[in-house]
Amino acid sequence: MRWPPSSSDDNSGRTRRFIERVRSGELLTAEVLLSPEVLLPTAVLTSGTLAAIYFYSHYVRRIPMTSEIYPSFFRRRSLFGTVTSVGDGDNFRLFHTPGGRLMGWGWMPGRKVPTAKKDLKDLTLHIRIAGTDAPECAHFGKTAQPGSSEALEWLRNYILNHRVRAYIYRRDQYERVVASVKVRKGLFRRDVGLEMLRAGMATIYEAKIGAEFGSLEKKYREAEALAKRQRIGIWAISKKQFISPGAFKKGLRERGL
Repeated sequence: MRWPPSSSDDNSGRTRRFIERVRSGELLTAEVLLSPEVLLPTAVLTSGTLAAIYFYSHYVRRIPMTSEIYPSFFRRRSLFGTVTSVGDGDNFRLFHTPGGRLMGWGWMPGRKVPTAKKDLKDLTLHIRIAGTDAPECAHFGKTAQPGSSEALEWLRNYILNHRVRAYIYRRDQYERVVASVKVRKGLFRRDVGLEMLRAGMATIYEAKIGAEFGSLEKKYREAEALAKRQRIGIWAISKKQFISPGAFKKGLRERGL
């Protein structure tokens, strides 16, 4: 029986004659290597191998740290994973799980998200939520800003241990990944930054350069303005006591803190 079934007698005959000529030494090595009978299978195998490598490196490979994100991914790709910790009101740690449940994460052996802090060391991405600025928590001996504990608690309740998708823009000066983040709540996916602003738990990021909003800047500003009018969250703080996160950090820098 011919294989493949669709092959013709002529093709089978040519293949047999080619093999006989190789065995008899009639064909030189160069002629063998450059013959269609060798070149075509080699090209197919090489192309398939390269395609498999590209697919793995771009869509299957787990990215353990920020430094291992390909520059070509920024502004073009998103990363899916589980939030393992929330360290401040506007940033968190993400354990990358490419492909999610379809690729076995959460149910296949060896595809579990670690829960112990020691098992997560150097295995998570530090994500900074784009376009928002939450009150500063106490760090390195610095005083906590009013409203910081409430913002931190809100973000923990909203995303900790949840699967989220981060639309990545760039690395910042602290080697965090600036990204718009979405989390599923019921039947809908919610933009985390937008929901923070609506709840009055953050302000618009005020820096003149480096601010990232994706396509949501208008919605972000409208959400901040509404929360401010309603005096909810950090906007409920007395006007005499309230200071924006941006101004708070600027004041710390001016005092050399």
